[in-house]
Amino acid sequence: MWSDIKSNLSSAQVYVIELLIINLFIILLIIIIVGSLALEEWLIILLIFSSLILLYFLGRKRKREFEEIKLAINNIRQNVYKEPEDIKLGKNLSIIENDVKQMFEKVKEDIESMKRLQRARSEFLGNVSHELRTPIFAIQGYLETLLGGAINDDKVNKYFLEKANQHTVSLNNLLNDLIDISMIESGEMRMSFRYFKINDYMKNFVNETAHFANEKNLELIYHPVDERLQLFGDKDRLRQVMSNLVQNALKYTEKGKIEVFVEEEEKSGKITVKDTGIGIPREDLSRIFERFYRVDKARSRAEGGTGLGLAIVKHIVEAHGSKVEVKSKVGEGTEFSFRLKK
Repeated sequence: MWSDIKSNLSSAQVYVIELLIINLFIILLIIIIVGSLALEEWLIILLIFSSLILLYFLGRKRKREFEEIKLAINNIRQNVYKEPEDIKLGKNLSIIENDVKQMFEKVKEDIESMKRLQRARSEFLGNVSHELRTPIFAIQGYLETLLGGAINDDKVNKYFLEKANQHTVSLNNLLNDLIDISMIESGEMRMSFRYFKINDYMKNFVNETAHFANEKNLELIYHPVDERLQLFGDKDRLRQVMSNLVQNALKYTEKGKIEVFVEEEEKSGKITVKDTGIGIPREDLSRIFERFYRVDKARSRAEGGTGLGLAIVKHIVEAHGSKVEVKSKVGEGTEFSFRLKK
């Protein structure tokens, strides 16, 4: 009993100054009315006693409110609540109740975000480990075979060395892509934006890339745009985007052509890479920009793909304030496009 009284009075300490001011005001008022400084003892005792009673009830109310808030916070920590509506505080705490509910929603979102990041991190590490093992084990297998005596067999020694070399190239490409995507996502990749003539830029790119298409007996065609058209972007990073899109088109096109368009619009230039390849199934379209996601896994690895190309394309294009759009039909081809500001 006494401990409760002490606890309640302790909780009411913040009101002592206000209560003293009120008592002094009452005393001053009595003096003015009575016209004398002499106050009856009973009046002073009454003021002290009533003040203590008032402090007790104020302290008890304040203590209950604190306990109510503390209980709500502890319940949030222990995941007792499932929805914000589960949080109920007293009428006098309605304003705080809204704040607590907002805090609960923020905590819930942060926990879900952390779980998603953890899953993504685990999946990413698993994918990286798997992708690294493939070329490393292949190189190891070829070298062990050569060391086991195949080095002296003229029929296979050069073939095994060429295959081992191909896998070292794939490994190097994978590591370069991992570095690029890590720098992009961490914000460490610097962009150098400037205006440049898009027609000259695309003509040079297509001329330099044409031999890849010739190797597969495919046409790589550029459709020119007004030579005066200038677009705003990072030329080096955009070359990375175009290389990934064109190489991707070449990889999945067996016959026909790959076309590169630049179309002038009112406030931008639309850049498109279109192929006559195998196309992308509808169910895969929403996932093709995920890291290591492959529509045709076996073929992608056989062609030396890292599974990071389109993820890099997405990040670089978004860094230019744009978005990659995809249209595709199985058996007819695929079209990737994005816009740059004029």
